[in-house]
Amino acid sequence: MPSFRLPTGPAAQPWCTAPRSAAREQGIKALDVRRPTKRAVLVMNGRAGTLAGRPELPRLILDALRTAGFDLTVIAEDAAPDMGGRVEAAIATDAPVIIVGGGDGTIRSVGARLAESGRTLAVLPLGTLNLLARDLGMPLDPVEAALALGRSEPRAIDVGEVNGEAFFCQSVIGLPNTINRYRELHRREKSWRSLLRVFAAAIRTLLRQRPHRLMINAPGWHKPWRIWTRALSVVNNDYEEGTGRMFHRPCLDGGALHLYVSRRFSIGWSAKMLLSMALGMWKRSREIEIVSGPAFIIRSRRKSLRVMNDGEAFILRTPLQYAIRPRALTVLAPPPAAAG
Repeated sequence: MPSFRLPTGPAAQPWCTAPRSAAREQGIKALDVRRPTKRAVLVMNGRAGTLAGRPELPRLILDALRTAGFDLTVIAEDAAPDMGGRVEAAIATDAPVIIVGGGDGTIRSVGARLAESGRTLAVLPLGTLNLLARDLGMPLDPVEAALALGRSEPRAIDVGEVNGEAFFCQSVIGLPNTINRYRELHRREKSWRSLLRVFAAAIRTLLRQRPHRLMINAPGWHKPWRIWTRALSVVNNDYEEGTGRMFHRPCLDGGALHLYVSRRFSIGWSAKMLLSMALGMWKRSREIEIVSGPAFIIRSRRKSLRVMNDGEAFILRTPLQYAIRPRALTVLAPPPAAAG
């Protein structure tokens, strides 16, 4: 396997977040409402999982944002027939801050439009995983997150891209994509029956799906890396290994992509890896290869591959060209002192 080492220096110095504390959560509730108002536009995905069964939540979020000091323009559900149209309406305003309520896929689609635009993205976690919100140090309760935005600061984070499609967390090829398709089909069903259907579909996929034969290259490599794999992930800045820290990235502007390739992907392997992640030992596994670099090119015999960027699926023509745009997106995040 080829190796690649990033240069060190001021441009490569990462910004890191720290875990939230109880004191910080209490401080959010004691927000100073005398701060100057901040102009912002709010758009929320009405189909987001967190909103299901909670009709009062949008009103509570609005109240919290206004308490936090935002002068809001609200894009209503009837402003456009779909979320894409409502996003366009939000971007068409002159508000310097775009507050987006949704899951990682919704955040990805809006953030991709705002990169290098001079405007700021603010995240309200309303999805299932809320990976970017977690990495930014935001509270996962939507109302607490709305209040926290009032004391947050603009921070610049890296934007990953593959064939022009952005991702802020990870881009995945292989089995997880297929499993995610079944999860999305039953996402709004809150029953044991739907969970069993997703689980059964995941088992069938693990048993039937064949590995991908891929060839990977990167700047500075003398020859390509040829692999057979059933799961590959390109991560925008590296995951942290630690007890209870699963898929957490403490640094969001390190300027590097990290490629994770699994040698196996079976039911037993998946259970073993989940346990290793919970114990903070998963990077030591011999069954995972990890390399880093500013760019990767992934070739396949197939004319196109299904790629999942932050939970959103794309069919992209090969070769897949991955790159990173350092500090290309400005987001609101709690200050490091508050995150500690």
